[in-house]
Amino acid sequence: MPGRRLSPIDRLLGGLDNALKTVATPAGKGARANPAGGIEDAGLDDASRRHAAGLMRVNHAGETAAQGLYQGHALVARDPATEQNMQRAAQEEFDHLAWCEQRLTELGARPSALAPVWYAGAMVIGAASGALGDKWSLGFIAETEAQVCAHLDGHLDGLPADDARSRAIVSRMRDEEAEHGENAKSAGAAELPLPVKRLMQLTARVMTTTAYRV
Repeated sequence: MPGRRLSPIDRLLGGLDNALKTVATPAGKGARANPAGGIEDAGLDDASRRHAAGLMRVNHAGETAAQGLYQGHALVARDPATEQNMQRAAQEEFDHLAWCEQRLTELGARPSALAPVWYAGAMVIGAASGALGDKWSLGFIAETEAQVCAHLDGHLDGLPADDARSRAIVSRMRDEEAEHGENAKSAGAAELPLPVKRLMQLTARVMTTTAYRV
């Protein structure tokens, strides 16, 4: 049975709640078990630990942006089914956020200090693209997830070989991001113009380069 169609006030309050949970408080435990559970933490040297922390900070920043992106799309979605799919994907992405945060704590590191910026910027972009119509909103999701998968593949190559806990988290995230992208395509995503894709890549590069360090 389809869920109740949310009013604009419902959406606004839900978005504010999501923003506070994402950037103002620790994410805590995800709704699902951490894929790194049961995997022994390797004794990484200082350089490997810092590098792993930098990559997981980038992943955490990406998941923070994903929350803003999906909330922005959901705020302006015209089709109730599209809105519900966006909210469902955001819930899975919140698990990713929690797993990355847990791993950062284990590595003795903190999330990006610019988390509010990543969230707010992504939410504005999500709402702006969604205002053009659901097919463009879905197209933006599909392209975003394709680029995220490419980044995560790079992180799987770049993580220290002994860091099995981080690898388990990133691998699970990669599989689910790919699924979100395929779901968006199946729901009628439009193909984005090449200049838009290039701009998205440039924006992502700025975020990943900055979040690795800050």
